Amino acid sequence: MPYLIDGHNLIPKLGLRLEDFDDELALLDQLNEFCRISRRGQVEVYFDNAPIGYPETRRSGLVTAHFVRRPSIADEAIRLRLKKLARAAKNWSVVSSDHRVQNDARTAGARVISSEEFARTVIETLREGPPPSSRDKSMSERELEEWLKLFDKKDR
Repeated sequence: MPYLIDGHNLIPKLGLRLEDFDDELALLDQLNEFCRISRRGQVEVYFDNAPIGYPETRRSGLVTAHFVRRPSIADEAIRLRLKKLARAAKNWSVVSSDHRVQNDARTAGARVISSEEFARTVIETLREGPPPSSRDKSMSERELEEWLKLFDKKDR
């Protein structure tokens, strides 16, 4: 299920600091790693107070970051995105602990996940790493012997 994330709402829940210069980039890094490991697709994260000269939308790996400039705010951008999704909003999850954002998401038919709950999921996923099936698998001795026999026959 794709996510719309209230970025500044999630940052402190992941142990990052809003005061840090690169807090948004640190969040994007964690979300990219979360997407890679969990194989979750579409993630859009919204940030308030974008600096002038900063791109409004930027793709960072598997995550699309939306930097919202004043006078608008991320909450409003999320609401507008849900409106644009229309009926497809029911296929999305909105991550925020802001009650207004949660109400807008419910009204649009989207699933609501609190920032605290989503942060626990991200932290757990990052801690566990990729699923065993996607880890490097070595060839067994038997498989190696079979391959060697196969190629040895072809060379003759």
